[in-house]
Amino acid sequence: MQSPWKILTVAPLFLLLSLQSSASPAYDDSSRPRDSNGHTCVGCVLVVSVIEQLAQVHNSTVQASMERLCSYLPEKLFLKTTCYLVIDKFGSDIIKLLSADMNADVVCHTLEFCKQNTGQPLCHLYPLPKETWKFTLEKARQIVKKSPVPKYSRSGSDICSLPLLAKICQKIKLAIEQSVPFKDVDSDKYSVFPTLRGYHWRGRDCNDSDQSVYPGRRPDNWDVHQDSNCNGIWGIDPKDGIPYEKKFCEGSQPRGIILLGDSAGAHFHISPEWITASQMSLNSFINLPTALTDELDWPQLSGVTGFLDSTVGIKEKSIYLRLWKRNHCNHRDYQNISRNGASSRNLKKFIESLSRNKMLDYPAIVIYAMIGNDVCNGKSDPVPAMTTPEKLYSNVMQTLKHLNSHLPDGSHVILYGLPDGTFLWDNLHNRYHPLGRLNKDVTYAHLYSFLNCLQVSPCHGWMSSNKTLRTLTSESYRSGTREADSPGSSLSPWMDSTPTRWLCCCLQIVSGRRCSSSGPKSWERRIHSTPRLNRCLETKAGTEPLRSMHPWGAQGGRGLGKLMPQTLWGLLRHRPKGVSLSSIFAKCLSLNEEHICMTVQLCMLLGSVTLPLFLK
Repeated sequence: MQSPWKILTVAPLFLLLSLQSSASPAYDDSSRPRDSNGHTCVGCVLVVSVIEQLAQVHNSTVQASMERLCSYLPEKLFLKTTCYLVIDKFGSDIIKLLSADMNADVVCHTLEFCKQNTGQPLCHLYPLPKETWKFTLEKARQIVKKSPVPKYSRSGSDICSLPLLAKICQKIKLAIEQSVPFKDVDSDKYSVFPTLRGYHWRGRDCNDSDQSVYPGRRPDNWDVHQDSNCNGIWGIDPKDGIPYEKKFCEGSQPRGIILLGDSAGAHFHISPEWITASQMSLNSFINLPTALTDELDWPQLSGVTGFLDSTVGIKEKSIYLRLWKRNHCNHRDYQNISRNGASSRNLKKFIESLSRNKMLDYPAIVIYAMIGNDVCNGKSDPVPAMTTPEKLYSNVMQTLKHLNSHLPDGSHVILYGLPDGTFLWDNLHNRYHPLGRLNKDVTYAHLYSFLNCLQVSPCHGWMSSNKTLRTLTSESYRSGTREADSPGSSLSPWMDSTPTRWLCCCLQIVSGRRCSSSGPKSWERRIHSTPRLNRCLETKAGTEPLRSMHPWGAQGGRGLGKLMPQTLWGLLRHRPKGVSLSSIFAKCLSLNEEHICMTVQLCMLLGSVTLPLFLK
């Protein structure tokens, strides 16, 4: 993904707001169009497409569909007002062009929101007109010239250029770039405001006028007089005179959860109903102001730090909520230090926003999840811009050293692996994008081509029809993974893929699936000697049904074991000599995303000895 400031400033484009971005280009390359121009073009094509389709769906005029779109937008952030101003400025030309059967590509090139620079390819989302492009564009320009509305001026179209808003825009921009709350009176990096990097991203501050009060700190004098760590527990029990914090939290090993991630960790999401004319209603854009001020991210619903119920009915809880359920002393102790476009390269620009005092705060579990942007970019030739394995290793080690110097003793780091993004093309390229479902004219392949042409694709390498390029991207991804797992690297103690397959096998058994019975002899002997793990071999490559091997059942045992899947518990107790518990959990997290929450929960139960101890 592109930088968060670009997304925030261009996001209103997507909904008929300001059709001019003030963002600067991501790369210094004069041979390519400015990223801001590329995003402006995407925004214009998107908006004009929605206007045209609303007219189709409701069998109305273009004028009526534009007014309908504006009526759907909320008043917050002046979205509705701005929409009507845009209609007043550009509506006449859009009406004339759409009435002349010009598609969104032609409209946006005619109005100069899309530009074809000399020597550059023509970027278009929809099929080209039957007549030549040059002839069609000239015809459209003649229609616009006859418009009675004076030609619009691009100068001053950026709302942040207004004197009254310049300072506040600059402050918002810096807050987003530095990943710190926009509203933070006591400068402790926690806020009472939800968006603009507020408590949607990290625990809510309970006293924004006192820098010593914030989530995650060890209680001051057991919080006899005030809630110094914002977990809602403070005061003294009048029955016995014991502070509540001491009574409930002493010895419970409270700890926070911190995510260092990219757009996936930030839970980037553009709601389909925002761009699907047939689904639009007054309720479609209720959450739009919140989304815009959260950089089109939804960290409050993310899989790591989410604390709200999903709006789409998904009942799986985040890692933070699992920690909170286990120990309410962890209340509000979460930080989502994620950014759209984040990678191992640029993490150092905003890792300082992480808040943890080495002496005063509780330990934390830090999840490092830069899962794609080291091989993903929007350049026309994306391969040279990918992070090399050597640089990836160096970047990760720098991050670990930074964490080691800032986190309290007892903190741990869990590294997520890079996924192979080939599934994006394989599973989506021939499906219709929401913009193409009405008329069956835009597939994801068309969208990928359009974004790649404008050089604003979130991942040209994998979102491409070029199979060779997709293969090169996957090879870069694999070489980066091998570098992190290479002998001599402290990031992973696993140097052989066979033990990895055995662990994966047992995890498959845990989840009710089958596994292969092949494996190294040393592991095989140990598994045979353990009844619970022997179940792996008894599946005979998946030919026999799963059954319990112990009266405790397949999903647990007594005490601590009751909370643990049977085979994983056996694996922990009877692991091969030389393979540490920390390495088991480190690799477990990189195998399959669906096991991540389970594994972290087990780590919490087993205590500090079971997490990968990268920090000493």
